[in-house]
Amino acid sequence: MVGGYNRYAAEFLGALVLVFGGTTAIVAAGRMDAPILVVVPFAFGLALLAGLYAFGEVSGGHFNPAVSLAMFLLGRLPSTDLVRYWLAQFAGGILAALALLIATSQNVVGATTTTPGITGSGTAFFIEVLFTAIFVAVILQASVSGQFGASSLLAIPLALVMVQLAAIPFSGASVNPARTFGPDLVGNEWDGIWIYLIAPPLGAVLAVGLYSYVHGGRRERPPAPTAEVLAEPDRPAP
Repeated sequence: MVGGYNRYAAEFLGALVLVFGGTTAIVAAGRMDAPILVVVPFAFGLALLAGLYAFGEVSGGHFNPAVSLAMFLLGRLPSTDLVRYWLAQFAGGILAALALLIATSQNVVGATTTTPGITGSGTAFFIEVLFTAIFVAVILQASVSGQFGASSLLAIPLALVMVQLAAIPFSGASVNPARTFGPDLVGNEWDGIWIYLIAPPLGAVLAVGLYSYVHGGRRERPPAPTAEVLAEPDRPAP
């Protein structure tokens, strides 16, 4: 596991790949008149897979403030790294939105934001909490499981595809504050921003509680090489 500022650079670049790949696919689907509910979920899932393969071994491959919060609560991420991971992830999301702005326009970037569906803000909040909890729970187990080998790595992007397929009509399927904040800032579109800054962290807390109960508390990372791709930095918790 690489130390120093390389971990933060990996989180920055991973978040950039995730947000840029997913939001650009939203624009592409609209321009090609392709089914958004098919194109976008797989675009986000594959973008996450690309980020994990490219940078996950360095930082643990969180690319999401909610994931980093869960890792911190389980003692897998030191408190000294938590805020720096958050800053790197938000910066990656912002730069991804700026890259899309260069290629298109502010209005187009604004159209890639996550906003509550026709069922309203309350439903969007509920959906974001529950699906973040599911997504984070998969990550918590995949990051320590050596049972299924390389499929542990694939489980995370596939879980994100499931979340996107189910949640897009209700909340836009963020489950990641950095994914929402970058396009909101650059696109100047703030509809329901409170949902996407509060609900995913609450979902992460719920995931930690359920994971700890079901698995009997914190589990150590096994020595399997495949687990290292998703493991937390090898530093003691405070």
